[in-house]
Amino acid sequence: MTTATPEILLRAPKALLHDHLDGGLRPATVIELASEYGYKNLPTTDVADLSKWFHRGAKRNDLVLYLETFAHTVGVMQDKDAIERVAYECAHDLAAEGVVYAEVRMAPELCTEKGLTLDEVMQAILDGFARGSAGTDLTIYAICSAMRTARRSLEIADLAVRWRDRGVVGFDIAGAEAGHPPTRHLEAFNHVQRENFHSTIHAGEAFGLPSIWEAVQLCGAERLGHGVRIVDDISGPVGSEQLGRLAAYVRDRRIPLELCPTSNVNTGVCGSIAEHPIGMLRRLRFRVTVNTDNRLMSDTSMTKEFVQLAEAFDWGLEDFEWLTLNAMKSAFAPFPERLRIINGLVKPRYALLKAEVAMGSNDR
Repeated sequence: MTTATPEILLRAPKALLHDHLDGGLRPATVIELASEYGYKNLPTTDVADLSKWFHRGAKRNDLVLYLETFAHTVGVMQDKDAIERVAYECAHDLAAEGVVYAEVRMAPELCTEKGLTLDEVMQAILDGFARGSAGTDLTIYAICSAMRTARRSLEIADLAVRWRDRGVVGFDIAGAEAGHPPTRHLEAFNHVQRENFHSTIHAGEAFGLPSIWEAVQLCGAERLGHGVRIVDDISGPVGSEQLGRLAAYVRDRRIPLELCPTSNVNTGVCGSIAEHPIGMLRRLRFRVTVNTDNRLMSDTSMTKEFVQLAEAFDWGLEDFEWLTLNAMKSAFAPFPERLRIINGLVKPRYALLKAEVAMGSNDR
């Protein structure tokens, strides 16, 4: 195994499938946009204090409480220039830590309080992504999320399909999971399937196996947003685990799990990174991917997720290459583009990093 130090992991190429645009703002940007566009509801205008407020608000072991913090980020994302700036900074920040492929999701319906149309919101997001990734190795796309607590999912699904050739690669539903099953939005998912388009569904985060079963078997989800509660269908001692029918199906079909370890700790799925089921799911060879979910609220980044996992599970570069390749295989980008990134960026750079680590070990 090739040792994965924080410095090496910062430089490792990364692929990100589950990241929310409104969950990744820079605290300073939230304050500046609030001032510029007249948003009056921030709890503080001190950057350090606001950062702590977001992080503290997220660490309450409850998904619904976790989601409350988004009122302020969405509150400053009601103008085209503000949205474009947030998207630009998102792409810039991801590229700076070695992310070579990202799918960042946003619910455009949340950005229409001042009268922007859904299409204007999407244009601003994609303009920001293009500007922020220009001149970098980052390929970045958008996923359109519909709020599962609202009734606009078919409209958002149609929006996603309309923008499919301009930077949108998929459709999703997000928001409070318990009491809002995926099948309430079945018409939207049927539309996406009829259009030969892609969908991922938040399922198996705050609610368990029924949510995952509906997402996969009734709504046709290609990936599971979080999906961590699939462990509820796995039993037995370490090394002799028995998979239930649903867990076996998810593993056999190679349905990707968009796991977000730090976020899951914040929302009470598990007590610590070391207790996170990702260790078992990786060992059992599920299609595991590592993601940030909400970089602001969870005070995280892809590098930080990697470093914590390396420390908790003694994972080396080979493990992180496997996870990154899983994400690239599971991406919604066209197959030739995925191959280009895998063979042109991911594999060569991991090979160089492993050779560098080996050379350093030999020197000692």
